[in-house]
Amino acid sequence: MTTLGITFGIYPLSVAGTPFGLAVGPADDYNKIQLALTDLQGDSKQVYPRTYLIYSKEWESKMLENAERYFEFNLLGDLTIGCGDWTNNDEQEIDLNNWLKFIRQVINKYGSQLNSIQITNEPNLSFMEGSKSYIMQALIEGVIAAKQEAQLLNLPLKIGFGSVPESPASVPHFWTNFAKAVDSTTFIESVDFVGHNFYVDVFEDKPLDLNEITASIEHTLRDLRENLTTVGIPVSVPIRVTENGWPTGMNPVAGIERSYERQSVVLHTVIRTIYDLRMEFNITHYALFGLRDADSSKDDLFHQYGIVRDDYSPKPAYNTFKKLIQVLGL
Repeated sequence: MTTLGITFGIYPLSVAGTPFGLAVGPADDYNKIQLALTDLQGDSKQVYPRTYLIYSKEWESKMLENAERYFEFNLLGDLTIGCGDWTNNDEQEIDLNNWLKFIRQVINKYGSQLNSIQITNEPNLSFMEGSKSYIMQALIEGVIAAKQEAQLLNLPLKIGFGSVPESPASVPHFWTNFAKAVDSTTFIESVDFVGHNFYVDVFEDKPLDLNEITASIEHTLRDLRENLTTVGIPVSVPIRVTENGWPTGMNPVAGIERSYERQSVVLHTVIRTIYDLRMEFNITHYALFGLRDADSSKDDLFHQYGIVRDDYSPKPAYNTFKKLIQVLGL
């Protein structure tokens, strides 16, 4: 289990998935991304980019183009390979052989540039990957295939899978059904980490105070550990906080205005709390979502997740995050 600091990461791009489609804006500036990543990590720390490829038959060639672009701009640190077109309700099947082939292809071409691969992003979120009936099988077989391919190529890749907290939006009985679906030790032995995406004080009906935020984080992580035990994943397998953030702008549902100053305070509280809980729950990584706003001119929070604006000018939270990396990071 971890005893030192935590490893920091960040989503470096601008496009964000939302319940209403994609949040997009001005094009990414890869030179400015590199400058920001270099500045955040300073002279001695590491900040790993966390990027995504989402497989479907229709998206395969586009995703391979994205992978090549990430490689070109040195953004292949921690890669998530998701699956399924959640925007298409009619898509209820996947060619598992092609899915596994895609995973192997990515590892063969880019594995030496990667630190880790996470298979699926949010498999238990009902309106994303969890909307697909095949997702559990794709997760299990995908993790096993990724681990086998990494071992075949003698690559020190860490292999994991993703998750979100249980809520009205999550897939009912996911962890119980997951435990039933895991019918051999091969899967458990293939899992090097479990990623968890969660956002505190973002979608609630009213703002939380800092004590409530701290309590919510501990509850979320404790629930995950209990659910992993149900599946048979031991506490020696670390948790990674793989998506977490606090966007500015307006909550379009609750009508709550979210200031730059509050973003800085909340992120400091969240990251410090996760750091303080790292021993109890075996947490090794924290990845922020994300570096840049999708579109700072749009007031809704889905376009303003960044700690910099869409022109890469910093919000107060940028320097807060930078300082936390220097103090708490590896």
